[in-house]
Amino acid sequence: MKKQASQAVKYIKERTKLKPNIGIILGTGLGKLVKTISIAKSIPYDSIPHFPTSTLKFHKGRLILGTLKNRKIVAMQGRFHYYEGYSAKDISFPVLVMKLLGIKTLIVSNASGGLNPDFVAGDLMLVKDHINLLPDNPLRGKNDLKLGPRFPDLYDCYNHKLIKLAEKVAQELSIPLKKGVYVAVPGPNLETNAEYRFLRIIGADAVGMSTVPEVQMARYLKIRVLGLSVITDMGIADSVKPASLVSILKAAARAEPKLTKMIQGVVAHL
Repeated sequence: MKKQASQAVKYIKERTKLKPNIGIILGTGLGKLVKTISIAKSIPYDSIPHFPTSTLKFHKGRLILGTLKNRKIVAMQGRFHYYEGYSAKDISFPVLVMKLLGIKTLIVSNASGGLNPDFVAGDLMLVKDHINLLPDNPLRGKNDLKLGPRFPDLYDCYNHKLIKLAEKVAQELSIPLKKGVYVAVPGPNLETNAEYRFLRIIGADAVGMSTVPEVQMARYLKIRVLGLSVITDMGIADSVKPASLVSILKAAARAEPKLTKMIQGVVAHL
């Protein structure tokens, strides 16, 4: 995996001299942050050696290198999911590439369904922890001790200093910010009423189909992580209403300006 990632990095470095120290993953319906980046190079995923390609029309599938708030960053405009047929290793491969490019901090965003009755669609949730219900792990298989330990500790998985920074930024910008636990499920279907109830019972505040494999890889590689979820629909047991991709994308679009300001504010302080 490291050999393949090194080949991808070589391809990228041949096209830009920019050396990022911050990585950003933009989730479903959340790609417009790219408009605020001073772009040095935009590279389609399908041109990068060994890089997965998105099968979703609403994921642009570009790796963006440039500056945001005078910080050198690399941003994924679109990500990969288990339900697309990718393994957890495939999903997290770009994180290894970003590590080899030089990042030390990863900001990961997603669109998710709210499970906490105190949430409403359009809220931003700061991820304080996660529960993994995906049937795969990017670290399964032979381990390379040069990359990370065989049994990585996920203590402080979502960095407490970055969480405090995000809370400070939200207060300065007067952006209401929830905090909670994110649970990752395989998808692509949304959950049944009974599943929503189960997920809430086990301690989740929001549910989605991404994020965890990238975070597992990031922590394995000793990258600090900040997670932000946009609540696009609600999954409160016994009061669930029909949801559609159109309504989810519209909710993400409405909340996106807040997310963009949050990420800009955090990056400016890094």
